[in-house]
Amino acid sequence: MIKKVKASLHEKLILIFLILLGIFALSFTILIKNKCLFVKNFDPQKINYSKPENIVMLNAECGNVIIELYPEISPNGVGRFKKLINLQAYDNVAFHRVIKDKLVQAGDLEFGKKDQLDYGRIGTGKSGFGTIKSEVDAEFNFERGTVGLARSLKYDTEDSQFFIILDDEPLFEGEYTPIGKVIYGIKVLEKIRYSHRSEYVLRPDFINTIKMFR
Repeated sequence: MIKKVKASLHEKLILIFLILLGIFALSFTILIKNKCLFVKNFDPQKINYSKPENIVMLNAECGNVIIELYPEISPNGVGRFKKLINLQAYDNVAFHRVIKDKLVQAGDLEFGKKDQLDYGRIGTGKSGFGTIKSEVDAEFNFERGTVGLARSLKYDTEDSQFFIILDDEPLFEGEYTPIGKVIYGIKVLEKIRYSHRSEYVLRPDFINTIKMFR
């Protein structure tokens, strides 16, 4: 009789262990799949800005990224960026180039749209408005969160593509046109999908929307 009781208790302990193991495995799977779980989503309407006319709200999978633009530093670059935002040209455009912990790049309006991705040419697309001159003469520190305009190997080839750096990049100073800086939500960008094999992402994340605050 005592042996039966011990066997029954042993079986119950094994069952409890298996249940707890299953709960742990399920919880771990949920945490792994939900990459946005610990990312704070800022409400742009609940923040006070000194220059609300220069505030941009970028929404991605894990939440809002709030950017302050610097027209006094790069008037042409900021002007082009605002123009495309107001045309809703950046909505549903891929983060096609991502270097983990370094930068994310988006803005290919020709080959980077969600419904018409062209993996063979993404990163080479244009806006249709032509290129603008580089604005690299002003002193500017390319610190974490800086938003800059991408270009080809030549100056004066900026168009619609932009990048946001996730680490300080002093070598970018004097090389790229800075147009602003992330003031809230940079953790959202750190969760953008990247590839271990290439800077160019085969199945990229997308910008949901970009809007001017005012």
